[in-house]
Amino acid sequence: MEKDPGVVLATERYGSAESWKYLCKDGVMERRRDGSEGESRGNSVIGVFKSVFLPQGYPESVSGDYLQYQFWDTVQAFSSSLSGTLATQASLRGVGVGNQEATVAAATVTWLLRDGTGMLGRILFAWRKGSKLDSEAKKWRLFADVLNDIAMFMEILAPYFPAFFTLIVCTAGIFKSIVGVAGGATRAALTVHQARRDNMADISAKDGSQETLVNLAGLLVSLILIPLVTDNPVLTLSLFFLFTVLHLFANYKAVRSVVMETFNEARLSIVLQQYLRDERILNPLEANQREPVFLEFGKAVPIKLGVRLQEIVQRGTQFGFEGKRQLFFNPAVFFLGCVCVCLGPEASVHDEIRAMCQAVWLKSQADGHNFQSISSRLADTQHCFNLQITSCIACIFNNRSMVLLKSSPGVEAAGWDIKRTLLDWDEWRVEWKTKTS
Repeated sequence: MEKDPGVVLATERYGSAESWKYLCKDGVMERRRDGSEGESRGNSVIGVFKSVFLPQGYPESVSGDYLQYQFWDTVQAFSSSLSGTLATQASLRGVGVGNQEATVAAATVTWLLRDGTGMLGRILFAWRKGSKLDSEAKKWRLFADVLNDIAMFMEILAPYFPAFFTLIVCTAGIFKSIVGVAGGATRAALTVHQARRDNMADISAKDGSQETLVNLAGLLVSLILIPLVTDNPVLTLSLFFLFTVLHLFANYKAVRSVVMETFNEARLSIVLQQYLRDERILNPLEANQREPVFLEFGKAVPIKLGVRLQEIVQRGTQFGFEGKRQLFFNPAVFFLGCVCVCLGPEASVHDEIRAMCQAVWLKSQADGHNFQSISSRLADTQHCFNLQITSCIACIFNNRSMVLLKSSPGVEAAGWDIKRTLLDWDEWRVEWKTKTS
């Protein structure tokens, strides 16, 4: 015969990690674990580990791709730590550590030049590419890690070219400064994506703890490696290439595991093209799996968003508009190999996505080797562009693609967040002061 468990007064949960209930039996209240769930966070090794290295409320407080991303990020950080040890040893040998003929002054000057050029590189890169790091976080994250490996490889080779040692380490310093900016900024962008309870600071702090633990493990392994690789360049290069391959593979898997729910140019283009083919709206997981993660240099037809009206006028082309909030569009700029888009001052996020849809459509046509046909089509309909370019373009593709936005509940139901975007808009806005028919 089962004993009377008592009357349940209350229950409590710690997210999905554990559940407890409070019972009253014979006038005494006691607390018992509910079910056969994991050990208490405070009473087990695993629980303590989670509380130290994982954000509070995990897994509900983070995105669904958090654990997979952090696993591969940990692997890449460990391999990068070991590669960095080999590069640091080579740099120290290059500046004269262990060489009785080397002077402290010469080594100091080399180090200062390296740091100085790195600072300048950091400023210039942030100036030129800072606005791109949000919209293309995956690409720049992977680019930063590739560049970091190149910089470390240069540092390892530098001692074997003493005449060019300073030039090589300064160039490597510039590369590492770019890595610092791109890596830090994209990490912040990914943290914004992972935070589900406005807990960016907690996620960032726990990520720092994880990285510190990994670096500590790398330090212990490095203590074993250093005696083995000293004065052994073949083993040094062999281990470096091994760690580099592991580092790049882990980084590729890490950025591939990220599933962002906001539109950037690549994801919007993928969703739009799929919708034009079969009227099916891809969910974020499907679109992110197809999204390219390598930077594309020298795009055939770039898209410029939020440009000055002057840039369009100076090209000698006609332009038009549709309402105060809608976009100003210049498809005739295709003649010079780009698409320029302007917005009105009252444009909403919905207007931005609509404008980008039209720009992506034109870009895809040009990338599909239909450049001449588009140019001739625009020339034949030049009279339509006097005041209604947007309407003319809408006639070209509104029948199907604009339904994608008109049925925004379908886009949201697929899992997309259309309250904000990661489209790379500049800040110029154009407002017409005269009314037109």
